[in-house]
Amino acid sequence: MTKQEQSNQEDLSLIQQIREGNREALSKLIDKHYAYIYNISLKFFNSVTDAEDAAQEVTIKIVTSISSFKSDKAQFRTWVYKIALNHFLKAKKSGPEKVVVNGFDTFFGIIDGVADQTMTQEEEDDNKLLIEEVRITCMAGMLMCLNREQRMVYILGELFEVDHQTGADIFGITPSNFRQRLSRVRKDLYNWMNKKCGLVNTNNPCKCPKKTKGFIERGFVNPDRLKWNSDFRKRISDLSESQAYHMQTEYENMYKQLYMSHPFKTTKDKSKAILSTIWRNKDFTDTFDLDES
Repeated sequence: MTKQEQSNQEDLSLIQQIREGNREALSKLIDKHYAYIYNISLKFFNSVTDAEDAAQEVTIKIVTSISSFKSDKAQFRTWVYKIALNHFLKAKKSGPEKVVVNGFDTFFGIIDGVADQTMTQEEEDDNKLLIEEVRITCMAGMLMCLNREQRMVYILGELFEVDHQTGADIFGITPSNFRQRLSRVRKDLYNWMNKKCGLVNTNNPCKCPKKTKGFIERGFVNPDRLKWNSDFRKRISDLSESQAYHMQTEYENMYKQLYMSHPFKTTKDKSKAILSTIWRNKDFTDTFDLDES
């Protein structure tokens, strides 16, 4: 049995316990999946506030619809991702989405407008976390240049490595179509990175250390409140099925590894808050006759 199959069996066991009124099983199910929902949401919206709101709404939607889940139709996580996809696509535009209305041209115009300020080697050594924050902020901004469907295809298919069949089930298309869409998104994103980003092409003038002071001055990065390099214990690559992050021999994986090295944010306090909201919903607790433990 693969890890994915084992995980799905655990989900099915928890769902059965929930249907029998076990409150602890519901807590375990939410704890298990909420972090994935939130991290996908944060990549999708590139806004902590919007990501938290959307992740909470999706989680509540999942919990209140759990009685309709059919295990013979899909794995639980596939069902979760499908609900998230439908919700995210219909959500109002986040602030970052409104900024890059003309896609990559607008985005890189903004980046080019941030004046280069060279750091000394000592400054680079002392500010490694801030430089990484700039790197992730910039790369997260690139994702906002994709339209919503493209962005979700990339996040799920490339970063979280859902297989083509699962991707097809989530998007309601054929595996071949999902593979083609993912290929087109990769090509578009990676072409722009190759033209502009110094991380993948050292001939490009745009370098993260040179932009760090300017990003701080423009308010793109707040040293006192880091969006990405806080509240995490793992990287996205640690949670991938194939751990392709370590396969650095193929040229395309160079781009992929840059995204998969981004933090996977912890969400324990947020999932507890959602559970508290659910416990206060009498209709839900009555439906499943949840115990008081």
